[in-house]
Amino acid sequence: MDRNATAVWKGNLKDGTGTLDTQSGALKGLAYSFKSRFEDASGQSGTNPEELIAAAHAGCFAMQLSHFLAENGTPADKLDAKAVVTLVPGTGITGSAITLVGTVPGIDDAKFRELAEKAKAECPVSRALGAIKVSLDARLA
Repeated sequence: MDRNATAVWKGNLKDGTGTLDTQSGALKGLAYSFKSRFEDASGQSGTNPEELIAAAHAGCFAMQLSHFLAENGTPADKLDAKAVVTLVPGTGITGSAITLVGTVPGIDDAKFRELAEKAKAECPVSRALGAIKVSLDARLA
């Protein structure tokens, strides 16, 4: 199974602008720029590659954990996963920190954390991010 996205960039690094499109159409003409990547911490000037990696990581992790919880006989009512991807200019992406709050009836804290750690290790995006530190802070609601 292949998925694709297209980036079009015009101009130089600092003054140029780009757009992103995804195969599904979920992103179509989504703007990104040097400012949105390195200068605007508010995120209001457009997206950036790190934000998209964070979204992919949070989504993949939550899906993987939902599978493990269902296999355990304790399906989740809700998994609220947030990934924060850290970019150090001049160094690169150094980590992805997942914070999770789960609403999972019938599970104890130890088993929940065990399955969350397993999902962190086994979700395909975590595996793809193997060159960086991936951390997890998981708790039940």
